[in-house]
Amino acid sequence: QVQLVESGGRLVQAGGSLSLSCAASGGTFSTYAMGWFRQAPGKEREAVATITLSGLTTFYGDSVKGRFTISRVNAKNTVYLQMNSLKPEDTAVYYCAAKKGNPVLAPIPSWAYWGQGTQVTVSS
Repeated sequence: QVQLVESGGRLVQAGGSLSLSCAASGGTFSTYAMGWFRQAPGKEREAVATITLSGLTTFYGDSVKGRFTISRVNAKNTVYLQMNSLKPEDTAVYYCAAKKGNPVLAPIPSWAYWGQGTQVTVSS
């Protein structure tokens, strides 16, 4: 059983940057693909970015390409999301998730483990 704890969410002005972290425990971190997802009020949860076990392959949602970067440090059991050029429409609860297998375009129900989420609010 994998436990995930996100941190780093806060209020930030448009155009600013923010870094989120997700610490994993209870499993062998390097055997799980990792992902960041977000859910805004009244909207469905969407994939923001995913990363493979080794970190060599990443995927980004169209709305964040070129602005967000996902990375992982397996020795620290941690996955990160660097968010730059933030926009008000990036406001959401951001969730970290873990799964076995290929994470690219994997449907949300296939992600087995989820954190509790961290709130990111971007003011205009």
